[in-house]
Amino acid sequence: MKNLRGMTYEDILQEVTALGAKPYRAEQIFTWIYKRGITGIDAMTDVSKVFRELLKEGFFIGAVDVAAVRRSPDGTVKLATRLEDGLLIESVLIPDADRLTLCVSSQAGCALGCKFCATGMNGFIRNLTLGELTGQVFAAQGLLEEGARITNAVMMGMGEPLLNYDNVIHFTGILTDARGFGLSHNKVTISTAGIIPGIERMAREAGVNLAVSINAATDEVRGRIMPVNNKYPLAGLVGALRAYPLTGRKVITIEYVLLKNVNDSTRDAEGLIKLLKGITCKINIIPLNPFPGARFSRPDDKAVEQFANILRNAGLTALVRFSKGADVQGACGQLAGECPSASHSAC
Repeated sequence: MKNLRGMTYEDILQEVTALGAKPYRAEQIFTWIYKRGITGIDAMTDVSKVFRELLKEGFFIGAVDVAAVRRSPDGTVKLATRLEDGLLIESVLIPDADRLTLCVSSQAGCALGCKFCATGMNGFIRNLTLGELTGQVFAAQGLLEEGARITNAVMMGMGEPLLNYDNVIHFTGILTDARGFGLSHNKVTISTAGIIPGIERMAREAGVNLAVSINAATDEVRGRIMPVNNKYPLAGLVGALRAYPLTGRKVITIEYVLLKNVNDSTRDAEGLIKLLKGITCKINIIPLNPFPGARFSRPDDKAVEQFANILRNAGLTALVRFSKGADVQGACGQLAGECPSASHSAC
């Protein structure tokens, strides 16, 4: 049995053709699954009963098991979804003015081991399937009040999206398909810790936004806090960003998690200015969000603003992101902080 919530339009078209049906059936099914969010095949009222019965012989619509929901007074909602094998993954709904952003996980755990991230401390378990990626959207939609809708999606949850490249790209395709979830390409972002081959593939294949977690201006500092730098050093990473094609008003988002006495000095800021020369970007400065077992501490607000002002005075766009949802361990870098992989217990 195949989960229709884990299939692309092309997958469904292939299956429909194999069943001897006309190609338009694929568009009907795809729209019912993703745009209308049905939970049973019999809800496809414009599909004949005979064909629905045929579909039920080989396909199903996967259910989503929301294991826990935590709500912050600031409106942020963190939800833990239990997968079929018992693993938990976490997603976050983040309200902001006229936007409602869903932060999606791409893996159970993470292999990169960034020293400032709760997910990385728990290690890697496996990639998420396409059905588990779309399932996070359905889980989040199920929590919304009538009339509310997700407007933005960011691949910034648990895991490294570009190490689950094919499923993530298929997922962004469903997100941005008018017959699917219907988000604008400009409202979808893939964030990476700097997987150069994945960035190069994105340059050729993806029409969504790119965000890159830099977090240091030298290989020495970055290698200490981000082991991925040992495989993909800054020179190669920055080269890939300079070559990255940007259309319209798009820019690359540079994410910089600020760690006290590690990467927050005037010298660090000046080094970052030189590093980013020639790259069309904006910089999101993210003061560390603490979590149980964190090895670093957060700079005070004065140090954060001073770091940002150095960048601004050099002509760069630098925004300080005081993450929402920290009180429910739902802020940047905190996911899986309360769901250790060893126990797989609910948050």
